[in-house]
Order: sequence, then C-alpha cells, then structure tokens
Amino acid sequence: MAFVGMLNGTGTDRSASFALDQAVVPSLVSDARRTWSLAWYNVFLDGGGSLGALAAGIPLLLQSRFSLSVVSSYRAMFFGYSGLFLLVAALYLFLSQAVEIASPPTIGPIGARIEPGTKKILARVTALFSLDAFGGGFLTDALVAYWFFRRFGVAERDLGLVFFAVHILNACSHLGAAWLARRFGLVNTMVFTHLPSSLFLIAVPFAPSFKWAAVLFFGREALVEMDVPTRQSYLAVLVKPNERTVASGITNLIRNLFWAIGSGVAGAMMQWVSFSAPLLVGGGAKVTYDLLLYRSFRALKPPEETSL
Repeated sequence: MAFVGMLNGTGTDRSASFALDQAVVPSLVSDARRTWSLAWYNVFLDGGGSLGALAAGIPLLLQSRFSLSVVSSYRAMFFGYSGLFLLVAALYLFLSQAVEIASPPTIGPIGARIEPGTKKILARVTALFSLDAFGGGFLTDALVAYWFFRRFGVAERDLGLVFFAVHILNACSHLGAAWLARRFGLVNTMVFTHLPSSLFLIAVPFAPSFKWAAVLFFGREALVEMDVPTRQSYLAVLVKPNERTVASGITNLIRNLFWAIGSGVAGAMMQWVSFSAPLLVGGGAKVTYDLLLYRSFRALKPPEETSL
C-alpha cells in the first residue's frame, strides 16, 4: 500500500503523483503566475488535509452513535479512504495532453536527461532539502499528536480539532507566501518565514500549559508551509522544463528518504533521550537548513525577480 498508494504516516501527500504534479503545474503557466499557481495547488492539498484531520473523529462518532466496535469503525474509515482515492484516480483520467511537456526527456539513464550544469545545482539543492526533510521527519502529525496527548492529556477528538486548525493555517499560508514572494523574492520568503516558524517550534516544549503550547504550535504552522510553494517554484526555474519531472522525482525521493530516517531517529530519541527531543532537534535542523539555503542561493534569482 505504501508503494503503490498514498497511505503514509506523515499526515500529508508524499506519493509519486505529488512529484508529478510539481512538474506539471509550472509548465502550464507563465513565470509570473508560477508561484501563485503552486500556492493554489497547495491550498487545495492542505484544505483537503484539514478536512481529513477533522474526519479523524469519525470512528469515535460511529462507536458512540451506531454502537460499532473499535475495529468496525476503523474498517469503515479505511473503506472511505480507499473510495476517495479511487475517485482521485478517475479524475486524473480527465487530464488533457496539455499537461505533457513539449519536448520529452531523452530515453536512457536518469543522469543522461539532465545537463551537467543542472546536475551541480540539483545536487546542492537536494542536499539542503534532505536536511529540511530530516528535520521534518521529527515532526510528523502522528508524533506531534502523540506528544500533545502524553504531555497534556489531550483527547483524540480535541486533537482532531487542533490539526484541522493546523491544516487551515497551512492552506492560508500558501497564498501569503505567493504574495510575499512577489515583493521580496522566493529565497527571502522561504528563509525568513521558515526560520521564525522553527523558533516557535523549539519554544513549544517549554510551554507551561496546553493553551500556550497550542498558541506556539499554531504560530509555527501559520509560517512553516510558506516555503512549500516557493520551494517548488524555485526548483522549477533551476532546471529546464524537460528536466522538471526528473528533478521533482529526485528531490522528492531524497526528501522522503530523509523524512523516514528522521522519523526513526525521532522515535528512538523520544524513548531514550527526552520526550520532547524530537521537537528540539527537528526545529534545530530546520534552522540550520534555512541559514545554509540563504547562504547558498540568495544571489541566484528566478527570471521574474531580475527587477527586484
């Protein structure tokens, strides 16, 4: 299921279609509309995620209203989940040929489809994205929900509301990111929104109550996703149009790999080092990523920013 489907423990879409979407969207619009289009794409992605987080309370509702067993209520949840993705598969069939790139990549090894100059840039940006993903692996929805549950005794129903609000903040932040990028540039928006979000995260374990922890966490979530459409937009201009599918596939593969490593390390640290260690280490890794990204790419501007 993890290989062929979209079921995962990250709380967000990390499937192969996600990588393909990131290659398709920039090719359908002009440079001036690229970031805004990716922002709207992510708005719908996180908007759906917010409804999914709210739906996490459905098994409890089925148990209380219809006297279903725990197993039966979650079985119904999985059937509903599968049905939704069958619908998505059907909708993909209606895409037109306009989503295909004008000049398809050369048939052959993946490395042969990317020019040498692009390979160097892609290697640098992928290394940075791996550090960001490693930090993100410490902060999956499941792990953070468990942290709130153990630290403050928050019930599942209330956690569903928390993560519903989180995904709504994420969705709205994508549009804010596109607005800021038009005025301050993609790299500046990526760094100077992501950096304070990591500092908010590091402060969460020191909160004296659930209310303050939630406020800090919401502050983090209102900013943390602003680097998503800007990062996707920036990657699209670092490579040629016929290299975008390969570049998106490589960066998403590496991000998923390091996300998985981070998740494994987070569980071990939570058990053997400190219960709040994942939040501190994950936030610290993301701060390091922001500083290195700014140092490496602040002078490399996309076409639409040449007048900034």
